[in-house]
Amino acid sequence: MLWILLAIVALIIVVTLVLFRVEDLSHLDNHDHPVRDGVPSDAHQEVLGRIRELGQSSRGLRGKARLTALREHMDGLSEGLDLKSEFRACDSPRGEWVIAPGVDTRRRVLYIHGGAWAAGSPRSHRAITDQFSHLANAAVFAVDYRLMPENRYMDGVRDCRKAYAWLLKHGPDGPGEASFVVIAGDSAGGSHALGLLAWVRDNGLRQADAAVALSPSTDLTLTAPSNRDNIRTDPLLGPAFGGLSKIPLPVIWWATLAAFRVSPASAVASPVRGDLRNLPPTLIHASDTEMLLDNARRYTAKARAEGSPVELHTWAGMVHVWHIFVSLLPEADEAFEDIGEFLQRVEAGGDEAKAVQT
Repeated sequence: MLWILLAIVALIIVVTLVLFRVEDLSHLDNHDHPVRDGVPSDAHQEVLGRIRELGQSSRGLRGKARLTALREHMDGLSEGLDLKSEFRACDSPRGEWVIAPGVDTRRRVLYIHGGAWAAGSPRSHRAITDQFSHLANAAVFAVDYRLMPENRYMDGVRDCRKAYAWLLKHGPDGPGEASFVVIAGDSAGGSHALGLLAWVRDNGLRQADAAVALSPSTDLTLTAPSNRDNIRTDPLLGPAFGGLSKIPLPVIWWATLAAFRVSPASAVASPVRGDLRNLPPTLIHASDTEMLLDNARRYTAKARAEGSPVELHTWAGMVHVWHIFVSLLPEADEAFEDIGEFLQRVEAGGDEAKAVQT
């Protein structure tokens, strides 16, 4: 009987190794990624209070009731904000246009919201999309992709792909070619955004002129050191996902495969494990205290090694996706100024390249 049990265990181990093929990326941890000087502003304490409210909104609830409460609380983040943009619903593809006064609607941003692929919406992230429309002088399309668990992970991926292909030829006022395109997203949406860049390249579509990923998830295998080391310093993701550190990684991989119906080691779920060559200029923001810090660092190091122009700018002591608290947090204002400067550099570089060609 013992030999049969040992044989079964050995078989499970072999199947796990063959099925997931999780490449060791620890060599990417040796790269130096500086952190901006400074300490969090006083407003950061108010932000921490908002995060505690988010946790309390679903306390004591289970299952669907808990998820519903979380979704409703996230959608409420945009209430009471002084937003100058027009928000215009779109049915196909599903989402909303965000149009700041006077912007050039031939310039377009596809924004993919975060929320662990199970929560969030264009409404919950209006603080961010409003800023993007202003700083990029562009119409922003916030895609309302299908969420888990009602839908499969790949349904959301396909929605983002469809929205991008459509965005290239349609603006808020109807058909029309885009003159400048940015793909952006945060957290889970940042993962979709980075994965979308590779899909666009591989399928012969017009590539985005630039990309921006805010605190992105880039690796669902959870092998990066900060997934464990920063649990206590991450007030948002730590309480929600810190317990996963007590579960053996192979068990997590099997559970992820069952829930997502894609391997966590695949490039579609973990962009850092894909081909990162020939990608557009990309800016990544992260906090040195969040669990996803090394996801950002590893992606940046690998992309650079493969020849793609990726920048990582790291803030000290910020919460995960602090950009959404732009109405409260000076560091969020700084982050958006940084994004605006990045896009200006991208466009200046493109203009210089055109001048050389002519």
